[in-house]
Amino acid sequence: MYTFLNHDRYSIINLKIIGDNVNILDTENLNETEKIIKAAKGEIDADIVLKNAKIINVLSEEIYDADVAIVDGVIAGVAKGYKGREEIDLGGAYVSPSFIDGHVHLESSMLMPSEFAKLVVPSGTTTVIADPHEISNVMGLQGISFMREATKNLPLDVYMMLPSCVPATSLETSGVDLNSYDLALLIDAPWVLGIAEMMNFPGVINCDESVLSKIKLGLSKNKRIDGHSPHLSGKDLNAYAAAGVKSDHECTTPEEAVEKLRLGMYLMVREATGARDLEPLLPVLKSHNTRKCLFVTDDRHPKHLAKHISRMVKKAVKYGVDPIKAIQMASLNTAEYFNLPNLGAIAPGYKADIAVFKDLENFEPLMVFKNGQIVAKDGKMVIDTDSFKAPVLRGSVNIKYLYREDLRIKAVSDTAKVIKVFPNSLITEQTLEKIKSENGFAVSDTNNDILKIAVIERHKATGNIGLGFVKGFGLKSGAIASTVAHDSHNMIVIGTNDEDMYYAAVELVKSQGGKIVVEKGKTLAHLKLPIAGLMSDRPAQEVQEKIKELDNAAKIIGCSIDEPFMSMAFLSLSVIPELKITDKGLIDVNKFEVTNLFV
Repeated sequence: MYTFLNHDRYSIINLKIIGDNVNILDTENLNETEKIIKAAKGEIDADIVLKNAKIINVLSEEIYDADVAIVDGVIAGVAKGYKGREEIDLGGAYVSPSFIDGHVHLESSMLMPSEFAKLVVPSGTTTVIADPHEISNVMGLQGISFMREATKNLPLDVYMMLPSCVPATSLETSGVDLNSYDLALLIDAPWVLGIAEMMNFPGVINCDESVLSKIKLGLSKNKRIDGHSPHLSGKDLNAYAAAGVKSDHECTTPEEAVEKLRLGMYLMVREATGARDLEPLLPVLKSHNTRKCLFVTDDRHPKHLAKHISRMVKKAVKYGVDPIKAIQMASLNTAEYFNLPNLGAIAPGYKADIAVFKDLENFEPLMVFKNGQIVAKDGKMVIDTDSFKAPVLRGSVNIKYLYREDLRIKAVSDTAKVIKVFPNSLITEQTLEKIKSENGFAVSDTNNDILKIAVIERHKATGNIGLGFVKGFGLKSGAIASTVAHDSHNMIVIGTNDEDMYYAAVELVKSQGGKIVVEKGKTLAHLKLPIAGLMSDRPAQEVQEKIKELDNAAKIIGCSIDEPFMSMAFLSLSVIPELKITDKGLIDVNKFEVTNLFV
């Protein structure tokens, strides 16, 4: 499909003959700008030339034949006839700008960023816009600094949005409270692009000064304010947009998406592990202007990372979206939204972040270039990232001494509000159910799939424990537990009996975080997450194997839904309707208040 041709001539001196005169151009004495200009004009050889390529031009929305000349990691020219010290004959393969993930929580992969990069770069993603919201809720500014250090010197550019909601609401206990003064310490950093998803949309539209101060901080620096406003509509949505919020990744219906596009907001089309919105929003992408649409992954488990943004492009094209527009959404649109100049297109002066595709159906890169250098080929990394050493963080699982009796629920009534979960959705429903009781205490009822759920505060040892019931997991025995529980990441446990729930919680304290499946006082599967209780320090393959063990163990004890840990992790997210639970109790998200468990 492609061949490598090395050209040594002109590597130091290029001779340009005009009539009888000989001009000597010493490339070693040229500055970067002069070198790019002269390479663009064809007066000197480029560092690398991609020959015989089909250019996917997201600027003019067309495909045509040309060569791509690269100098010092930048595209110098796109035209036929360029010469390079290294030439790669693509034989008619497609050259596309590599992909940008517009909104991702790296911590949700449970991997160190270096391991994350190993999975996503070979599929064509070379830039991500990360929101370190998860680790910030545990570690605050120290968590953001950790993620910055952990993402340096990778074959993946990681820009960050500063978390806007730490904690997300006052209805939970997080490890830290970050205000606008804290964020002001980092807002001027070149790797910071703005303020991350403003989940507290009630605070925005009700003019909460602490919320608005964060928006004002971002706007004062001409940086973006990302949104998070599920089901917000009408005049309230107008108010949200007028405040300066310019995007949203929570749209699940075409009507919601179109309304936000009409108000000038960017539509972030999300395909996460637990929330997949691309297919429902396809009608919008096929019938409306897509220049304000971009692709994001938000929260993904490792097994869904190997085919990253590329899978979204493939799926969109398969269902009728124009290939150029799909690639545009995965590159140029994202770069322009975040004010990243010279990124996201194949054109002179743009960064040479490039993906090469055999066809426009599978979108599996033959090669991936980062800053003009090949970093992945045929689906595998070709550079070493194993030498990366992560910074050190303190332990983060700190709970008040726990007794089995702490998990008891006194049966005040025989009817309770139960959290009903739905597959592949973050939205839950409140349902009223008859509750089984024993000796005056409400207990799990496996026959009716009503299970006890507990959220245990794990940052400050307050002793807070929120108790309730959940429907939809199908467990017949044992318990599952995790220290990944959005957004404050307190410990969350679901079980059929108090003994196994207690055992699971204690084991997670011992491992300083993780995910676990237990039955009859024994561990069936356990993934340790010692980094902030969110991430593993182990290789991606090992983490993936542990996740498979967790999923299999969950099925053994009767779990009836896919991705149970992802679904469980969002049951404490008190900003997504309808009924959730935190360490402070059962949360009515529509009313934004703690509500009684029993009717």
